[in-house]
Amino acid sequence: MNKSVNNDDAKKLRSRFKISLLAMFVAFIAVVSATYAWYIYNTSRHTTDVRMAAGAGANLQISNSYSGEYGSAAVLESFKGQLEPVSTNKVTAGFQKATSFIVGQGGPADLLAAGFDDSEARDYYHTSMYLRTNGDDTDIYLADIGFEDSDEKVPISSAIRVGLVVHEPGQNMPVSSEYIFAISDKKNPEASYNTATGKEGYVLDGVKKDGTTVPFSSYTSDAYCIYDKNTGVVTLKKTSEKLCTITGDGSGKPGTPVQIEVYIWLEGCDEDCTVNLCGETLKKLAVSFAGIVQE
Repeated sequence: MNKSVNNDDAKKLRSRFKISLLAMFVAFIAVVSATYAWYIYNTSRHTTDVRMAAGAGANLQISNSYSGEYGSAAVLESFKGQLEPVSTNKVTAGFQKATSFIVGQGGPADLLAAGFDDSEARDYYHTSMYLRTNGDDTDIYLADIGFEDSDEKVPISSAIRVGLVVHEPGQNMPVSSEYIFAISDKKNPEASYNTATGKEGYVLDGVKKDGTTVPFSSYTSDAYCIYDKNTGVVTLKKTSEKLCTITGDGSGKPGTPVQIEVYIWLEGCDEDCTVNLCGETLKKLAVSFAGIVQE
C-alpha cells in the first residue's frame, strides 16, 4: 500500500518537474526571442557607404575635417560596425538601448522592451563634416537624403534616422541646434510597436533614464529645399527648414567653417524596427546640402 502511494507520489513529482522544466524552457525561449525585438541587427554586419555633398554652385564647399581640403563633395568613412537599435528624442542627450523585455499582454507585439540603459558609441554611426563659403552669407538647407535598401520589399530605411547637430561657426564650438530626420516614408510590412511604455509615434526621452517615452515627430522630406542639379537653383518650400547660416564677405576668401555632426541610427522605438529586417542592409546613404545667399 505504502509502496503504491510512494510510486504515485513519485509520478506526480516527475510530472511537476517536467512541467517546471517546460515552463523554464518557455521562459528561456521568451528571453532568446526578446533579442529580436531591439537587438535584431547584432548577428550580421551592415556597411553603409556614407557620402556628403554640397550644392548651390562653387561658393558652398564641404570637407570631412575642419582644416582639410574643401570641395563640392566629401566622402566620409563608411560604417562597418553593427547597428544596434537605439532611441532618443534629442541627439545631444545621448542614446539608450533595450536591456530587458516583458511578454506583451494582448498588444501588437509578443515581446516589449521594458528596461533601458545607455548605448555605446559603436551602436550607431557618428562623424562630422564642415561647410564654408567663399561668397556672401549663405543660409543652409538640406536638399536630399538619398539611400538604397538591400531589399525594397523589406526596407530597413523605414527605421533609419539621420541626426544633424549644428555647431556655432569655428573649431570645437558649442552646439547651436539639432535636427532629426526620418529618411523614408516606406513602411515595413511587419511593423509592430515594441516598447512597453509607449505607443506608435513615441521614442525614449533622452533626458530621462527610466524608460520614459514621449511623442516625437521627426523631420521628413517636407523640410528639404528644392535643389535643381542642372541649373544650381535653390527653391524653398513653405516647410523648408533652415539648418544654419555660414558667413562670407564675398571677396572670394573662405569664411569660417561650421561643423555639422552626422548621426545615423536605427530607431528602436519605431514600429518599423522589427525582426524581419534582421538580414537587411542600408547599402548607401548620401546627404546633400544646398544654400541660398542672403540678400
